[in-house]
Amino acid sequence: MNYEQSKKDYDENGFIRVRSLLNKGEMQTVYSALEHYEQEIVPTLEPKEYVMEQDGQSVRNLWHMDRYDPFFKSLSEKPEVLALVSKLVNGQPILKAVETFNKPAKTGSGVPPHQDNAYFCSKPADVLTVWIAIDPVTKANGPVTYMKGSHKLGNLEHKPSGVAGNSMGLATLPDKKDYPEWEGILEPGDALIHHCEAIHYSSPNTTDFPRRGLLMVFRGAHAKESPELKASYARGGAPS
Repeated sequence: MNYEQSKKDYDENGFIRVRSLLNKGEMQTVYSALEHYEQEIVPTLEPKEYVMEQDGQSVRNLWHMDRYDPFFKSLSEKPEVLALVSKLVNGQPILKAVETFNKPAKTGSGVPPHQDNAYFCSKPADVLTVWIAIDPVTKANGPVTYMKGSHKLGNLEHKPSGVAGNSMGLATLPDKKDYPEWEGILEPGDALIHHCEAIHYSSPNTTDFPRRGLLMVFRGAHAKESPELKASYARGGAPS
């Protein structure tokens, strides 16, 4: 992997795509671990640690998986992952959480345009998400769509979205002519890595095929939670 080019592209666009971050053998282990987690661990969790789709049957989000299964903690400790992340967060990477963002076939809900730092409330904004495709991600089943260069706008105003699992959305969307859209089309094991202030969203999945993503969120050790941004989040995303 060309770390210097990856850093250059990340700084310019606010995201990069990494092909085959996990190989086929590693993905087979991920599939087994996810099945175990949903069948054996989720029933033991408090409801705040997961989100279901509106059908009440399909899992949309799993939170803090690294707390409940050592496999997902170990996945975040892969040396090649940490080597790249350290370049991108400008320092020592600290794991915040391992999560899933799923779009089950037919019922997968959309995600409104937002910046992750509306939730993370970090200063400086040296926080990123490694988004690993569990299933093929196509144009039809709800790929993550980024607005290139939008991370350079800094922390923008958000408002409540009413979407379970993605409670905040941008109050105003910048002009797409200035920040052109790019869709993350992926094969299983491919990854997207995006800056916490890169604007992104995804459409609902109305296809017969699931679109699951396994996420690892990292911050630089120097990136701290801002009381000012935290207060803004508590007010529903409006600046003071």
